[in-house]
Amino acid sequence: MSAKNMDNHNRWRNRTVAFRVSPEEDEQLEVFVKLSGLTKQDYITRRLLCHDVVVQGNPRVYKALRDQFAAVLNELRRIEAGASVNDELMDTIHMIAEIMDGMKEDSAYDD
Repeated sequence: MSAKNMDNHNRWRNRTVAFRVSPEEDEQLEVFVKLSGLTKQDYITRRLLCHDVVVQGNPRVYKALRDQFAAVLNELRRIEAGASVNDELMDTIHMIAEIMDGMKEDSAYDD
């Protein structure tokens, strides 16, 4: 049995919510979780409750961004060779763009 956790409002997290996803949805979810720097539980909870997912830069997020940029580059090369664009790639590119826009906004405050 997993340990009980407290959330940011000192409430016990002792309820389990489970649902099924396709392998493709699971892969997309894993990418988004890695890019967010959050735990899967925190990412899903924030998204389900329509709260903002604010990416906090750290070495894991940097590595996830680097790996996703490499994957996107490979997909773009595949597309250039005549293959079609899939929706998961477009979702990943959109997520990366949002993160990069957020990083740009943060650097404006540093000046």
